[in-house]
Amino acid sequence: MTKGLNLDEPGPDIFYSQRKSWASAVAIVRDPLASLPPQVFRHSLVASRIFGRSRLFVCDPALVHEALVRNADALGKGEENRRVLGPALGNGLLTADGPSWKWQRQTLAPAFQIDKLREFLPAMIAAAEETRDGWLAKGPGGVVSLGHDLMTTTFKIIVETMLSGLGQIDAAAVRRGVSDYLKPANWMGLLSVLKAPRWVPYPGRRRAMNAAVQMRSAVQTMVAARRRAGTPQQDLVSLLLSASDPETGRSMSDAEIADNLLTFITAGHETTALALGWTLALLAAHPAIEAKAVEEIEAVTGGGAVKPEHIDQLTYVRQVFNESMRLYPPAPLIFRAVLSDFDLAGHAVKAGTVVVIPIYALHRHVKFWEDPEKFDPGRFAPAEVKTRHRYAFMPFGAGHRICIGSAFATMEAVAILAVLLKSVRLQPVGDALPAPKLRITLRPAKEIEMRVSPRHAQGAPTGL
Repeated sequence: MTKGLNLDEPGPDIFYSQRKSWASAVAIVRDPLASLPPQVFRHSLVASRIFGRSRLFVCDPALVHEALVRNADALGKGEENRRVLGPALGNGLLTADGPSWKWQRQTLAPAFQIDKLREFLPAMIAAAEETRDGWLAKGPGGVVSLGHDLMTTTFKIIVETMLSGLGQIDAAAVRRGVSDYLKPANWMGLLSVLKAPRWVPYPGRRRAMNAAVQMRSAVQTMVAARRRAGTPQQDLVSLLLSASDPETGRSMSDAEIADNLLTFITAGHETTALALGWTLALLAAHPAIEAKAVEEIEAVTGGGAVKPEHIDQLTYVRQVFNESMRLYPPAPLIFRAVLSDFDLAGHAVKAGTVVVIPIYALHRHVKFWEDPEKFDPGRFAPAEVKTRHRYAFMPFGAGHRICIGSAFATMEAVAILAVLLKSVRLQPVGDALPAPKLRITLRPAKEIEMRVSPRHAQGAPTGL
């Protein structure tokens, strides 16, 4: 069978990128966003080759649906995903394929039902209040680091809600491990593209692999202790300890449980923290939009403290968060390996092709968004959303592998924004938003620092 996209077959709106492989390789290491062909912001399909292997960038919502939903069985996670994420996350929900993925997804689904998630709102609000109090304690004009502080906030939430508290795990070791592991991730991605052996050294490899071992050890130690204790708790650990495959009756091993816990600890806190950081920075740069969000929070809360029952009513705050994720999606690229041939818009996509969904480009595509660089939460008003293809906006992915934690992350983000915006005013230390840079997730090229002051116009913060 011929490997790769058949570049000779005719079809509508496809652009063939002629970028040199080594230029793409350098860009992958420096910042994979820079390796995207610029045509992905204008065309529906962009075909390219890198070191002899075909890539097809799918940049049209209808074609994303065609690829990821209708042809889901023809696609797998692929070697690039496993090579970059596997050493840390093992064969958990994010990296698994086939029957292994299916039964893990079925097992985890009950923990992410909306009624269950609402039980977590008090913990989310409490963590946000702790961050708010820490910021206000710095006094007017005090400088805060959004990335660091929001990572701390979301880490506390994920551990409290999913693991029943920080006392069960060496939280500091896990947080350090996540940071150390992600630093050389772009090198891992390049070596995967080159199909280099796994033993090939790269800058930061030893530290990253040690971090993966230490993270897994910390989580597996906690899982083993919980299994020995045999005392069920209302959290994800207990769910996984008691889970069994409905078809075979097989239970998860401690290693498999650790894979999934690390997936949620790593992906679940970092992506939300990054999205929140971009959101607060955008609001600071757009005071009229910030004022509208604060006005809604005050109206819904009646001037009092933010409570769990308020979160579902904060529709404009949710619009703000969605618009921020449109411009800065935390996971801006999806990779899939083509396992068997299929047709896409008149093109024969051959086994061996790598399909890339450039979410970052799709969210800024000139065909699907008016003035795509503008920050405009009005795009997510209910009437506007109804007129748009559902896959024009996909910060949590699409198809049957859509992020299982999407509702958790959105609820958490709205709760944190409500608590912080109600009591705190942020002003940027610098003049402009930093450029985005991709290292598995989309982060600012430099830390976003803000000057903090009380939002006196809305009254003194409750609970201080």
